[in-house]
Amino acid sequence: MDLSSGFLRWPALVVGLFVIFVTASSLMRTLVLPRGIASRLSVFVGRKLVFGGFLFVARRMKTYEAKDKLLASGPPVALLTLLFMWLSLFTLGFALVFYAVVDVSFGAALREAGSSMLTLGFATTTTAGATFIDFLAAATGLVTVALLIAYLPVLYAAFNRRETLVTMLQSRAGAPAWGPEILARHQLVGLNSNLPNFFHEWEKWAADVAESHANYQVLVWFRSPHPYRSWTVGLLAVLDSAALYLALNPTDAPTEARLLLRMGFTGLRDIAGSLKIDFDPDPFPDDPIELTYEEFLDGVDRLNGLGFPMERTPEEAWPHFKGWRVNYEKLAYLLCDLTIAPPGPWTGPRSSLRGEEIEPQRPANRTPEQPEDEGRAKGHVGH
Repeated sequence: MDLSSGFLRWPALVVGLFVIFVTASSLMRTLVLPRGIASRLSVFVGRKLVFGGFLFVARRMKTYEAKDKLLASGPPVALLTLLFMWLSLFTLGFALVFYAVVDVSFGAALREAGSSMLTLGFATTTTAGATFIDFLAAATGLVTVALLIAYLPVLYAAFNRRETLVTMLQSRAGAPAWGPEILARHQLVGLNSNLPNFFHEWEKWAADVAESHANYQVLVWFRSPHPYRSWTVGLLAVLDSAALYLALNPTDAPTEARLLLRMGFTGLRDIAGSLKIDFDPDPFPDDPIELTYEEFLDGVDRLNGLGFPMERTPEEAWPHFKGWRVNYEKLAYLLCDLTIAPPGPWTGPRSSLRGEEIEPQRPANRTPEQPEDEGRAKGHVGH
């Protein structure tokens, strides 16, 4: 087809304006509008193509550590790919507009659009219409790059806030984090009185993560610096510890545990909604869960071996624990699978990891009087 044909000029203008509008909408939804409204174009390029490509390669690696190292590069590469995509589409759109307005070939129009978008200025046309489009294209290129540069500090500030408590959790829950281990470590070192403050801090953390990750969805895929730490696994472990406390020892369980659970599953629903994940907004307490009673007993045995106070027997506590976990288990499992989080106990299966499970690495508790790890002596390590 000969693009120099006159009858193609007006359709080129319409298509060019449409491409510019769609690209600007994608840019605004991704970098500017804090409403968790995903751009289909950004999702397709960033999540489906780029991260999907990283996942395709990661599935063929043998160790989880190697998979984690590769997947950690996925979100930054996706952001750079999005920048290249926006600049390329804007260049194409302005080239079509140039072709429609200025009497030049499409190749010359593309060259001038690229020159203007990148503010190089080596290709210009002196007509009034072309000059106006040159200025508009140059401003668009500058704004696009500036928005991404301004976007990065917001992302990394939210990432750093998220990772602070996730890192602190390793000394309380091992890595990968495990809900019963949180209560076990507090019981082991005599810090049960600190649990109300612990739950309160994680309630605020859950609210912050819900707001930031629902609005800036690329944060969902940003991985922790340590391969066995994960924000999804950490949140699930903390919610499980609160649910265990309320189920086993409801009289002494702090109010903060209940508040954390409410904020935790509300935050998970906010994030799931922004990612277009279907979920039941009002499950019944007796609905089935994937965690088995045998796995529950394993966690209770860990607590019982350390003398954690329990008002209820495991049989009595199980329905209450289920009633809490049914609110967040499915969404937490889906997010753990979606982000390829470390497959620790009580975190569900990973469709990309072929049944792998990593045993939590627990910090040793040694003293001059008892050089052996007291936690390992009194409670089993398995799960």
